[in-house]
Amino acid sequence: MPEPELLLTAYRKMVVGRRFDTQATALARQGRLAVHPSSLGQEACQIGAALALRPSDWLFPTYRDCVALVSRDIDPVEALTLLRGDGHCGYDPMRHRTAPQCTPLATHAAHATGLAHGERLKGTDTVALALVGDGATSEGDFHEALGLAGVLRAPVVFLVQNNGYAISVPFAAQSAAPGLAYKGIGYGVRSEQVDGNDAAAVLAVLTKAVEEARTGGGPWLIEAHTYRVAPHTSADDPSRYRPAEETEQWRERDPIDRLESWLRERGLLTEDDIAAAAVAAEEYAAEMRTRFSEDPVVDPLALFEHVFSAPTPQLTEQRAQLRAELGER
Repeated sequence: MPEPELLLTAYRKMVVGRRFDTQATALARQGRLAVHPSSLGQEACQIGAALALRPSDWLFPTYRDCVALVSRDIDPVEALTLLRGDGHCGYDPMRHRTAPQCTPLATHAAHATGLAHGERLKGTDTVALALVGDGATSEGDFHEALGLAGVLRAPVVFLVQNNGYAISVPFAAQSAAPGLAYKGIGYGVRSEQVDGNDAAAVLAVLTKAVEEARTGGGPWLIEAHTYRVAPHTSADDPSRYRPAEETEQWRERDPIDRLESWLRERGLLTEDDIAAAAVAAEEYAAEMRTRFSEDPVVDPLALFEHVFSAPTPQLTEQRAQLRAELGER
């Protein structure tokens, strides 16, 4: 069982994370974001992943993992840069030890394996944790990453947030296996399942997996059973592929409510604590609204930066053409 202080930290971060998520959804509806893939209902997985890592470890997120990003103290505007359309990545990956968000499913899983192996070769005890969805486990990149991780005994942890749907495709139409954790066994990867809406359980399993990977225990695959309460993105209509009754059943298993009840029953969380967390969340959302009311300042010529270490002749020519169109010399 995680220490009470860690669970209290998880609670506070989950409350702020949910408010961040709902505010981001509102910003998408207002046209301030191009789109927003909500993680409403998956906060225990998002926060658990962030808290299980040391600041020196690496996180490899998907496009749905903004709550995990802000929980690693990444600026919320920078975390939403990709979804705003201002750039491919708004934060400094090296500074935050967090890879750019991955939109193509599972391609970052192999990156996480490679980085973890490389860090071990350098003599560090760094662990990489890759967040993936259930849909990503149907991609070839996922299996290649697990195969490589198993052979190399790389210090990498794969956390599959199985929320039941790959956009509109239900789990039963994706895999005939009884669970996604079974996919790791064939690759020699330690595999576990966990209730993804139980923050204490998620933290316990992830902390164990990360520390065993760090000390030479090899890679882990963890399947967290959770649910995406919100639509796939702000442009989705989930009523077309799943019944409302199903969603309501999962709302009753809300991860924040469950952790709050557990902490209150043990006298670890007071009404003042709950109120303080709510106030912090509202202040966080208010700052987001203020900052997103300002139009971003972008440099079109930045499009050509960080493509190659030395620009190719074609890129140099294209950059010159754009400068001419912009009226620059």
